Amino acid sequence: MAPYFPQYTGTFKLEEPRAIQRFSRAIVPMAVVTGIGLRLLRSLALSLAPNATFVVVATLFALGVVILVGMTALHLGNYTLHRWTWRAPAFAALEATAESLTSLALIAVRREPMGSSLATFADWPELVIRTFFWRLTFVILFALVLAGVVQLVRYVLLKRDDRGHTLDAVQHELEVQEQQKRVGE
Repeated sequence: MAPYFPQYTGTFKLEEPRAIQRFSRAIVPMAVVTGIGLRLLRSLALSLAPNATFVVVATLFALGVVILVGMTALHLGNYTLHRWTWRAPAFAALEATAESLTSLALIAVRREPMGSSLATFADWPELVIRTFFWRLTFVILFALVLAGVVQLVRYVLLKRDDRGHTLDAVQHELEVQEQQKRVGE
């Protein structure tokens, strides 16, 4: 049986089109597209809620979670774990900003549902606060879990390939960086 994952990454070639590569590396367009898409999907789900089954509405909200997680992982996957410490919160803040501005536009055209009625401009600050809180919390927690999984997989692969010396070298380098930080403070 053929393995799903190659032993060495050099044997597995994935060619992404250049436009997708550039897009996935750019934090602002990724977050803006995600924010607009999620707010429109939320609006659609809440608009359908009175007449649709629970399964349909739940599926739309689950699709929103998949889109948020997928776009976050697609963006963060282009960078080292060290850079995730600022990229994950920045992505969440930019996404929430785009989502809030989309909400404002939907309120202006009277298409932003809020419960069983339509949201008004007076409701917008509450929507913004709620959006920022949940997006920042969710994206940061997701990035932490993803970082843990990445580190665990790296550790297991290094141990399996009997490359303990590489693991020791990485641990030593992290300790040196930590000592340099302490000396610099």
